Amino acid sequence: MGDFETYVTKDYLVFCAGHFITYGDNQCETLHGHNYRVAVRLGGTVDENQYVFDFVTLKRIMKRLVDELDHRMLLPLHNPLITLEEQPEGLWVHVQGSTRRRYFFPHADVTLLPIPNTTAEMLARYLCERLKDELRAGEYRLSHLTEMAVEVEETFGQSGIYREEIAL
Repeated sequence: MGDFETYVTKDYLVFCAGHFITYGDNQCETLHGHNYRVAVRLGGTVDENQYVFDFVTLKRIMKRLVDELDHRMLLPLHNPLITLEEQPEGLWVHVQGSTRRRYFFPHADVTLLPIPNTTAEMLARYLCERLKDELRAGEYRLSHLTEMAVEVEETFGQSGIYREEIAL
């Protein structure tokens, strides 16, 4: 018997967010943003209802996760070139290297992410981890799931994908 896959991508699984990427020889992109689009795949065998996973539930979970990132400035917590300085009124962001930059954002406008850089690939991994946490915390029958993947498209035809084998 082969494996099956549930795939979800919807017009409402989008988030608009600002970011910048540090790279190479202490370089830093200018501050900019994207209208990101998210897709998710769950693979495995079908359950007693002949589902890999219920579409309605998967869409609801992903919509909530995507909404957490919408209209935010996305900042990585694990980037050696970025220093974050908390202030009562907001957050100073200092970027080291040859393109030294300094930004200030109100706390309500920032989402701090446990990733090294805000690339599409790292955003995909972050969302995949969050989805795994949500699935584990819920009352879902998951023993038949064997893999998952999340795609984050930052512009048409340009995506980062993270996939992994799982045992939930």
